[in-house]
Amino acid sequence: MELSASSAWVPLAYLVAGVLFIMALRGLSSPASSRAGNRYGMIGMTIAMVTTLITHGIASLPEIAGAIAIGGGIGFVTARRIKMTDMPQLVAAFHSLVGLAAVLVGLAAYLNPVAFGIAGADGVIETQSRVEMGLGIAIGAITFSGSIIAFLKLAGKMSGSPILLPGRHALNLGTLALIIGLVGCFTQDQDLWVIAAITALSFAIGFLLIIPIGGADMPVVVSMLNSYSGWAAAAMGFTLHNTAMIITGALVGSSGAILSYIMCKAMNRGFLSVIAGGFGAEAAASGGPAKEQRPWKRGSAEDAAYIMKEAETVIIIPGYGMAVSQAQHVLREMGDQLKALGVSVKYAIHPVAGRMPGHMNVLLAEANVPYDEVFELEDINGEFAQADVAFIIGANDVVNPAAKTDKSSPIYGMPVFDVDKAKTIFFVKRSMGGVGYAGVDNDVFYMDQTMMLLADAKKMVEDIVKALAH
Repeated sequence: MELSASSAWVPLAYLVAGVLFIMALRGLSSPASSRAGNRYGMIGMTIAMVTTLITHGIASLPEIAGAIAIGGGIGFVTARRIKMTDMPQLVAAFHSLVGLAAVLVGLAAYLNPVAFGIAGADGVIETQSRVEMGLGIAIGAITFSGSIIAFLKLAGKMSGSPILLPGRHALNLGTLALIIGLVGCFTQDQDLWVIAAITALSFAIGFLLIIPIGGADMPVVVSMLNSYSGWAAAAMGFTLHNTAMIITGALVGSSGAILSYIMCKAMNRGFLSVIAGGFGAEAAASGGPAKEQRPWKRGSAEDAAYIMKEAETVIIIPGYGMAVSQAQHVLREMGDQLKALGVSVKYAIHPVAGRMPGHMNVLLAEANVPYDEVFELEDINGEFAQADVAFIIGANDVVNPAAKTDKSSPIYGMPVFDVDKAKTIFFVKRSMGGVGYAGVDNDVFYMDQTMMLLADAKKMVEDIVKALAH
């Protein structure tokens, strides 16, 4: 893979692209600047792609144009058709494609090392390139198979409950050790069986790492797989001698790892246990009487409208159920009506609300909810004791007190909102028959100050808006 004679400007172009990627990450750290951050990322990627296409003899122009047309067409159609509720599984699917691409590039480089410029005069792959290739294929395969399992769980095509294999920790550690040993062996032995074994075992360990993880921890899994996809791309960047891929992969990998660490801290999970897989997977039913035998109170839209009209402070806690019903726009309308009546309205966002990081922030931003009314858990949790109303719409696990009181619960230790301290709680959910994604019953349903608003979230909020208007 030879660079053209005019390649002196290539490092500068890749540097500019790298700076734009950093600016993109900085912009994406806040909803207020996320659109600008997205634009920076698009410009940076365009510069990197154009530079690579101009300076590398990859393929003929028709082949490149055809590949771009196919990939771009699929991406465009998918972006237009995808629902916001399906974004988590879409992200998982994209991660799987990044991982698969890394595997395919690594295998192509192994089969034709001369074309990739990683072979010596005797045609033998250089030792450094073998290390890069082995690690890139391994990380890419883990990302691919792990992302496929995450996709199936998020899409509801596989149970969200942990699937616990006997001796899974020993099996995982043994498989990982064998992969590392084979990468070391690959530096000495270029035979096909070695790279084939690395690929097969890496596909297997990706499956084994993700399958024991329960639904409550899936947002962290998405973030973790994002990190893996970045490191896979960075490793392939070394194989391809492409600075832009190295920079981009390292940025994605490190930012994903940092986000995973932040989310683990927010959920009281150990970061190393995330890397090992199976965290939060000790499934156990929450104690207490069966929910069918416990008394609860049903409220109406009129009840909610009347009490919130008279309130001074209302804190709204959105969750995945709001996303499913697409209730964010009418929820903002309800908030606007309450503010017009002199009520203080705030939105409380849990780090793992929804099924991927930032899911609720994106939905509220889409509905034009003012950024200064949206608060993270640590910034608002102390205000529930003074709140007149906690309005929970589609959330469950993030307000479940079992996380604080029940050591046998799979969500035990996860910081949750102290909604039980509010004077009145309105809990919007479809029926009493369902539980949260973690499969745990919620004591908040049965508290004296709780009124259950059982209906589709969007329909219920629309009825509340009508009642407020009258």
